[in-house]
Amino acid sequence: MIDENAIRARYAAIKDQLDERGRRLFVATEKAAAGYGGTAAVFRATGVARSTIIRGAKDLADGSSTTSRIRRRGAGRPLSSKVDPTMLEDLQRLVEPATMGDPVRPLLWVSKSHEKLAVALRAMNHAISANTVAKMLVSLGYSRQVNRKTKEGSHHADRDGQFQHINRQATAFQAAGQPVISVDTKKKELIGEYKNGGSDYRPTGCPDAVNVHDFVDKDLGKVAPYGIYDIAANAGWVSVGIDHDTAAFAVNSIRRWYAAVGRERYHNADRLLITADGGGSNGSRVRLWKFELQKFADETGLTLQVCHYPPGTSKWNKIEHRMFCHITQTWRGKPLVSRLAVVDLIASTTTKTGLTVRCELDENSYPKAIRVADKEMAAINITTDPWHPEWNYTISPRSSA
Repeated sequence: MIDENAIRARYAAIKDQLDERGRRLFVATEKAAAGYGGTAAVFRATGVARSTIIRGAKDLADGSSTTSRIRRRGAGRPLSSKVDPTMLEDLQRLVEPATMGDPVRPLLWVSKSHEKLAVALRAMNHAISANTVAKMLVSLGYSRQVNRKTKEGSHHADRDGQFQHINRQATAFQAAGQPVISVDTKKKELIGEYKNGGSDYRPTGCPDAVNVHDFVDKDLGKVAPYGIYDIAANAGWVSVGIDHDTAAFAVNSIRRWYAAVGRERYHNADRLLITADGGGSNGSRVRLWKFELQKFADETGLTLQVCHYPPGTSKWNKIEHRMFCHITQTWRGKPLVSRLAVVDLIASTTTKTGLTVRCELDENSYPKAIRVADKEMAAINITTDPWHPEWNYTISPRSSA
């Protein structure tokens, strides 16, 4: 009895290491070893065509099969690059990045699609199709690439030093049982039947139907999710604002987090460390941010120590890669049809590491262009750190409050 499973296992183990002739000779050898009924058995075990198995048996019997030739003479058309030796060189010149913008090149500021490259090569008297262009690009080592964010540009000389300073402060606060939070505003989102990036499982042929154009719905508008990530607890809080993303909105989000979660979680705390980006509503140069933090410190009695990340380093803020990225995964491919949908989707965000997120809608109004006078700034009880005082400072409660 022929053991087809054994043939199948042997073929699977070696087929990727063989060329076309090697596979043909292998199945022919298995056919010869199997004896009567070997052709059918090898076909069922390997999926190789019966004609190929029989041809392999003939090759085994023919001494010419021991040569290095894979196919019989005349099998297959010669490569276009062999028939037309200059074609490969011309294609290389067309796709080189340096050709973009060169006025003497034939492809000036156009996309390098296979069809357009083929047209350009035909204009150079090369007989070539778009499919052949695709194969030749692979042989040249080209493939379609997407942009990758790796260039950070110039950065502050003390960037790494500020990272280390933030880490030291966070470690000291956590060792003392004091809360450490990372804060930031997530990208504003359109509310309505709009396309949302990513994909999710649905019945085949039944995608969510969304609007063709992303014009803002006058009634639903946009929302601005402001997040607070508690580093020690691995827990998040998001205030979904329906008005402007101002410093007053940012601080009120921290205020709501502390009233609902922080005060109970850290009932013995008298200090709070806030790590934030250097720009946006919680930017290091925003006067209203510091003014509102002073009001929050007066209300709670907390001493607020603030550390800002240097410019251009917002991706290092822990809330970005520990909470916001998971929220984006949660609602991928789902149209944000209502404000309630945004709140529910954010609140359903979890991870294997135990992240939980609480979310609430903030329907307050936060007008823009609020000016903080010099007199009000002078009344803020602020102490700057010797190390980059523009990034590191402490706001303490005022005794008069």
